[in-house]
Amino acid sequence: QVYQGLDIITNKVSAQEQRLCRHHMISFVDPLVSNYTVVDFRDKAEALSHIDDIFARDKIPIVVGGTNYYIESLLWKVLINTKVPSGGLRIPPGKVTDRKVELEQLDGVELHRRLSQVDPEMAAKLHPNDKRKVARSLQVFEETGIPHSEILHQQQEEEGGGPLGGPLKYPHSCILWLHADQAALDQRLEKRVDDMLAAGLLEELRDFHRRYNQEKVAENRQDYQHGIFQSIGFKEFHDYLISEGNCSPETSALLLQKGIQALKQVTKRYARRQNKWVRNRFLRRPGPNVPPVYGLEVSDLLRWEEDVLKPALEIVESFIQGREPPAEPVKMEYDVKENKRSHRVCEVCDRVIIGDREWAAHTRSKSHLHHLKKRRKLEAASRAAETEGDSGDAETSGEDGSLPV
Repeated sequence: QVYQGLDIITNKVSAQEQRLCRHHMISFVDPLVSNYTVVDFRDKAEALSHIDDIFARDKIPIVVGGTNYYIESLLWKVLINTKVPSGGLRIPPGKVTDRKVELEQLDGVELHRRLSQVDPEMAAKLHPNDKRKVARSLQVFEETGIPHSEILHQQQEEEGGGPLGGPLKYPHSCILWLHADQAALDQRLEKRVDDMLAAGLLEELRDFHRRYNQEKVAENRQDYQHGIFQSIGFKEFHDYLISEGNCSPETSALLLQKGIQALKQVTKRYARRQNKWVRNRFLRRPGPNVPPVYGLEVSDLLRWEEDVLKPALEIVESFIQGREPPAEPVKMEYDVKENKRSHRVCEVCDRVIIGDREWAAHTRSKSHLHHLKKRRKLEAASRAAETEGDSGDAETSGEDGSLPV
């Protein structure tokens, strides 16, 4: 939503709603800028007339999301700003992210090998296929001269820090988690896509494609991994946009339906990831630096006043007045010994698995059990062949053990 354009596909708050309450951090980045980072977002959101200024005016900043990694950057001290290296020389804007993009062009195995040489601890925590994170760790080392793992240790050891990051920056935060029954949520998300289409989604996509992406496609340099072009919804209609006017109406209609269904699927998948992130980063996050999370049930929109609005206002008013809220925060058990970055190699499947929970899930997966069963069959067949061979030798040899003539 920081990018200008694609207001419908990114579900930006309407102008009418913005008049009811002042909004920040919407539509201020040129859509052709591909090197805008979460560090840039954090710096602007925190200091430049936003969160700090809101507090100074005795108001309450409300972070609405959204993009989980960006929210996390505002709550905790977890980011590393490589724009000012340890030597004090400022790198020109764009150079930092451009270097990461350059690294991402390399082969994943080569990237991981390089990281293993300069920061073996971080390499052991990252999957070789996770090129973005591996490239980021290499970038941190190249531009600071300090291993990424060492910087993370420094953050965790600060007062208020914990196993998963640095201290909480705003100690009196509270989180209102709106969650719904999965079936109700899926139905609502599908309807949202239909509403977006009715609001003019296709016209918006066509206009944006013509102005910003058509030339890139013609030169085969389109990039759906950076900037606004990675927004959910734009790349799902790529085939439809580039073929419109160049194929039969029937083919165009099929590509359109394919794009609509893809948008609905990826939207539902992203919603599941958001809920998973809340559980893992808030409810299962060990350490004292986690704000309380209050769950609000939004499955039945007819009960919005009773189930959402009223309890939310009571919780926020309690925080303002410095008393315990009437509602209990959501609790979820977690294993303090769980290692989210453990490194294991499954020799049966020839795969690298990162994290204790992921390893447990992998060993129970159908794929692993299939490969394990197949391997055991081969080993049993091999042992049987060896036994048969030994028996044959005994039958054809002479009484003294010598080979027969």
